[in-house]
Amino acid sequence: MPQTVWFLTLPGVMVLDLTGPAESLALAGDHFTLRYIGPQPSVVCSTGMTIGNIEPLPDTLPPESLLVVPGVYDSRICYDTPQAEQARKWLQTQQAVIQAQNLMLICVCSGALLAAQAGLLNGVQCTTHHDVSDRMKAAAPQARVKDNRVFVEDGNIWTSAGITAGIDLALHLINRLCGAQRALAVAREMVVWFRRSGDDPQLSPWLRYRNHLHPAIHRAQDAMIAHPEHAWTLAELAARAHVSSRHLARLFRQHLGISVREYHEQLRVGIARQRQQQGEAAEKAALAAGFSSARQLRRARQRWDDQLTR
Repeated sequence: MPQTVWFLTLPGVMVLDLTGPAESLALAGDHFTLRYIGPQPSVVCSTGMTIGNIEPLPDTLPPESLLVVPGVYDSRICYDTPQAEQARKWLQTQQAVIQAQNLMLICVCSGALLAAQAGLLNGVQCTTHHDVSDRMKAAAPQARVKDNRVFVEDGNIWTSAGITAGIDLALHLINRLCGAQRALAVAREMVVWFRRSGDDPQLSPWLRYRNHLHPAIHRAQDAMIAHPEHAWTLAELAARAHVSSRHLARLFRQHLGISVREYHEQLRVGIARQRQQQGEAAEKAALAAGFSSARQLRRARQRWDDQLTR
């Protein structure tokens, strides 16, 4: 069943805070159902456009829902209104299900300030737009506000910085809920790059080195991702990419900063780690990932661990 995503839509909503995550989730296919709720049936947004057919605020949200709180064009004005006060009181009624982790809260830009004013971010690591950060700290002294972050995840509460950072957050949310391949497909459809914050877990090898737009490299990467255990030769990959072997090697160095072999090895290490996390022995996981032995896997893993900690 698709997960329902509820967008809290207030007067003055920042259009990209709303449509950026909404479009990202919509492109994920049938994984999500999008609904828009708020204190009034239509609002004028940041660009002067009217958004209509907004549903009333429900008494409760179904378990496993996602609640998105987009920001507004001027939180000093837009959060000092009867509609914002109604939204804050409604958010407080959702606190129990959020704390029980039966509801995922996602705040974009100054939407985090509204959630903080409602008391939902006390004790929570979070972030917001840099212009709002000081006011959020004042409004919620118990919130653990992180500056200079693209987004921050703390349990089932996700917060992001300004405007386009909501797209970054949505892509990582798709990665978490639908898998890396789906998130990558959405990012490529939207022609955006994957980014990560300091608090975000290390990107999986399926997403790392995909922040480029070169179609030949993408074709080679897609082939290796589909069958990372295969002993790919440079000639085979070049044929898949429709370029010469020499040119493919040059492209990897130019756009990724690593060799084709190094990229392939990272994928194999990722496969082996997944299988070990699922309880497989090191030797079996290594062979399934295309390594000749657990010893070869350990050496490869050590190489990349050393590189990532430099």
